[in-house]
Parts: sequence; structure tokens; C-alpha cells
Amino acid sequence: MNFKQYFIFNKEQRTGLAVLVGLIVIFQLLYFFVDFSTNKVVSKEDEQWLSMQTEIDSMKGIANEDSYKIYPYNPNFITDFKGYKLGMKIAEIDRLLAFRKTNKYVNSAKEFQEVTKISDSLLATMSPYFKFPDWVSNKKQYPKYDNSNFKDFSKKERIIVLDINQATKEDFVKIYGIGDAISDRILKEKEKLGAYVNMDQMQDIWGLSPEVIAELNSHFKISGSTVVKKIDINNLPIKELTKFPYFKYALAKEIVTYRSMNSGIKNIDDLTKIKGFPVEKIKIIALYLEF
Repeated sequence: MNFKQYFIFNKEQRTGLAVLVGLIVIFQLLYFFVDFSTNKVVSKEDEQWLSMQTEIDSMKGIANEDSYKIYPYNPNFITDFKGYKLGMKIAEIDRLLAFRKTNKYVNSAKEFQEVTKISDSLLATMSPYFKFPDWVSNKKQYPKYDNSNFKDFSKKERIIVLDINQATKEDFVKIYGIGDAISDRILKEKEKLGAYVNMDQMQDIWGLSPEVIAELNSHFKISGSTVVKKIDINNLPIKELTKFPYFKYALAKEIVTYRSMNSGIKNIDDLTKIKGFPVEKIKIIALYLEF
């Protein structure tokens, strides 16, 4: 590529380039050597006003520094700085701080003066701004009551223990944690069994927590005179056995199979040999059986 052709100019082009370069040089010289800033002429009146304004501003600063606007405050929480601004001496502030370290409070202007030992004149200027809590300013007078009218709740009332088989729905709902639904379940289960033979049977009632069961045990018991209708385990057919809440169909079938193969069920030990028998409840179940 021939670059020489780009540097060949005619007469007019050379003249234009010379003029452009000359203008650039002139503007650069003007920029460096000519001061374009404008000097504002200040009159004597403006000078006097500016000096007065400076003095006024300085006086305002001094006034703001010396002034201390006071708002209502709780004198129990006066700090060193606040006490100094209010005119208190260091010893007076220290007395208040030492008093507060004992976890005590002043509740009146008089008490404040007794603690700090401030003068009457200083108290007169400070006390109008004292603000104590409402409970200090508006103490309520409560009527006195005769203690003889109150029960001694530290002594528990004597609990009357009832036979659970004789208890009614009203007796059950008095127990904390037992409502209508749970009391109905307890009564319905008793109806199926004929009677409860052990308080451990409360653990089979759905919805009873250990805490509520403990309450039931403290209010109810199984009476020694409880009569239970016995189940003839050696002669009842499967259908009749399943009416007993502890015997489901599968277990009733195993009972019939075992007794037919072993000439009957003779005692509680034979029950443990029956497949699927709830051994953990065997002592309770045995009380309902007739061998």
C-alpha cells in the first residue's frame, strides 16, 4: 500500500492547515497567560456588614454553648454531665450516685435534697422539672381485708376417693383434663367390661395423659366389693368371646383352637401358651375369666 499519497496536499489544503495550527497556538497562549476571573468590587458598606455578621455568628455560638435547655426528668438518673449543667457540685452528684448504687430511689424533691444535700435555692430551680413515675405520684390506697375470711390454700383440701365403678359422668368431669368426650369413653369401656378390676385399665382409654391418669388414681379406686361377671373361656364360642374387649377375632380363634387341643384351659399359665395372647395384661384379663 502506498501511504505517500495521504501526505500530498494542494495549496489550499496547506493554507488551511497553517491557519488551524496558528489558531491552536493562540488559544493555548491565551489560556495560560490571560486571567479570565472577575474581581467583584466590595463596597465599604458590604465590608462593615460582613464584619458585623461574623461577630453575630460568633456570639450565637457562644450563646448556644452556654445555654442548656431543661426538660422534665427523673432525678434518680442524673448523670455527672447533667448534674454539672444543672448547677450541682461534684460532692452532691457523688452522693446521689452512691445512693443509687444501693438500688434505692428518691421519690420526692424532699428525699432528693436529703440525699444530695443541695441548697434550698438550687432545689427550687430543679424540682419543678422533676418527673417521678406515675405509681409514685398516684399511689392507690387498697382496702384492708380480714384474713379470717380467706382460705389457707397452702393446706390441700381432703380428697374424697370414690369407687370408679360407681362414679358418674359429673364425677369424672370434675377432674382437670377430663371433658365430656373422655368421661363418656370411660363409662362406655366400663359398660363393655361390666366393671373395672384395676386402675391400670385407665391406660387403655384413648386421650388420657399420664398426668390425668395420676389425677384419676388420686380420686378413684377399685372397691373390694366389686363384682365382675366371669367369662367361661372353656365353653363360649368364638362369637361370644369376641364380645369381650380384650379378645379380638384372631385371638378368640386361637383360644378355641388351644382349648380343643389341650382339653381346655386350666389356669393363667395356659393363657401364656396361646398364640397372640396379650401377656402384659394377663393378670387383669384373668380376673374376668372362669377356668
